[in-house]
Amino acid sequence: MSSNAHVPVLLGPVLEGLNIRASGCYVDGTFGRGGHSSAILERLTADGRLIAIDRDPQAIASAPKALLSDPRFELIRGECAQLEKFIDERGLLGSVDGVLLDLGVSSPQLDEAGRGFSFLRDGPLDMRMDPDAGVSAADWLATVDERDLRRVLKTYGEERFAARIARAIVSARDEAPLRRTGQLAEIIAGAVPFQGDKIHPATRSFQAIRIFVNGELEQLRAALEQSVNVLRKPTALRSGGRLCVISFHSLEDRLVKRFIREASRESEQYRGMPLVPAEHRPKLKAIGKLIEATAEEIAANRRARSARLRVAERL
Repeated sequence: MSSNAHVPVLLGPVLEGLNIRASGCYVDGTFGRGGHSSAILERLTADGRLIAIDRDPQAIASAPKALLSDPRFELIRGECAQLEKFIDERGLLGSVDGVLLDLGVSSPQLDEAGRGFSFLRDGPLDMRMDPDAGVSAADWLATVDERDLRRVLKTYGEERFAARIARAIVSARDEAPLRRTGQLAEIIAGAVPFQGDKIHPATRSFQAIRIFVNGELEQLRAALEQSVNVLRKPTALRSGGRLCVISFHSLEDRLVKRFIREASRESEQYRGMPLVPAEHRPKLKAIGKLIEATAEEIAANRRARSARLRVAERL
């Protein structure tokens, strides 16, 4: 199997984590190329339902016809940050049995030079998940203040050479506009001293700019918070809905871990008190520990090497 082929990561653990009921209702908040959605649908009966969301028009356009023609399936072009709105519009608020969020970029997005996500393939410096919305990376880099650029590189890329890189980018754009990914990657590589690293010197900077341009952490925070209202509460006959989140770098994983931890405790003002109002009681409980890909999966799918899965259940 090609390492570049799109393969849904941690598929087995995701299906187990969702605790799929054959007649349940599920949401794939980051459809991508539909690998997880297809597997979920295979486990649903005629009474089951799956709603998928993605803001990338190419992901929507490339959705398999078998999925689109399935009456149990609906694909929405939109942001995962609108999760609660989409579910409420369908009268399903508090009735969803599972929400999946598979974060980051998909293999097809990285492989297509025209999207501008990869420093390995020269193309327009865009990086937007939705090319019809927001500001491209090129347009942002054309005007961003050096201090703000340094902050973005340090905060979202955890880049220790953020100051050097920001200075080099601002200096280079004074000479010529930055319009190509190869151009930006070359500038970054020239600004960073060789460390003998296994990763390309532009890796962290490209990640940081992509996350900022797409507001990815803000999207994630909104989806996590809204998932609580979307998921089904437990009853005497069935457990609560499940939240499964796959992250690919430490910023995302820390955010998810912190959210689940906080949602698993009483509101701060009531912690340690014998009587806690219902609205201030824990809303989630963590299920199991952090799950990472096996050596076998990583060998078959390199994208899985940094994947981390966390699961929580509605209380």
